Amino acid sequence: MTRRRGVLLATGALVLVAVVGVAAWATRPDGGNDTAAASPGPHNGRFHVECGYSHSAPDDPIVFPGEPGASHRHDFFGASSTDAFSDAESLLAGDTTCATKQDKASYWAPSLFAGDEQIEPLGSTAYYRAADGVDPAAVEPFPFGLMMISGDPTATVTQPTEHVGWACTVEAPTSSTPPDCQRTLLLRVIFPDCWDGDHLDSEDHRSHVARSTADGCPDTHPVALPQLEFHVRYPPPESRADLHLASGSILTAHADFFNAWDPAKLANEVQVCIGEDAYC
Repeated sequence: MTRRRGVLLATGALVLVAVVGVAAWATRPDGGNDTAAASPGPHNGRFHVECGYSHSAPDDPIVFPGEPGASHRHDFFGASSTDAFSDAESLLAGDTTCATKQDKASYWAPSLFAGDEQIEPLGSTAYYRAADGVDPAAVEPFPFGLMMISGDPTATVTQPTEHVGWACTVEAPTSSTPPDCQRTLLLRVIFPDCWDGDHLDSEDHRSHVARSTADGCPDTHPVALPQLEFHVRYPPPESRADLHLASGSILTAHADFFNAWDPAKLANEVQVCIGEDAYC
């Protein structure tokens, strides 16, 4: 795939609400509130999208494309047509559970269980921003059709909580196992934010992307992308003793992202919110 430079600007009027120095609050589909400033860094520029729970199925169009039932069970958010046969074009052509209707991306995570009973998610939030060491003006939109995975579905030891973890609120630090929450249990997953500029996927589904550092993106992955932090919200379980994921123990928490945003809309959001360092 040829790397696309520059930012596409959609036609029509743009209404920008910039909030500087204060927290912006978004009403969730389940009636609660989350701040839009998940894991805030040195940059103000960011935007977020609320996406309701769509469905659950043992499908994974990234790891097992064209093989229905081959995966462990996943909970899907965003594109409501997602199944084992999905591609970017089919997702874009379908419906979405996201409040921003141009967000046709598919987000998914392994289903959470308490014993034999699945805990149905309350919804999800996708936060987009520039990573701490990245110049916001250098951030480019995700290429259409990009696939990413964050977290380890085969993990048997505690994972680094800065990338995958559990918490009760957006502001709270994450832990490798679910804390005792009164209102909402959150799974928080941060995706890589640097791209090699050529591949939408790779054989291991990871090598085409990388994580930035305080010095920005590595030379092997020079294209700075939005840092996506994905949250799944669950009702707090009555007991944490028998919590596990469809992928295995609670340590196997992970999430997948398949980009099918309307390209012009995503480019506008990245340019106006992230690129201009504005709190949308």
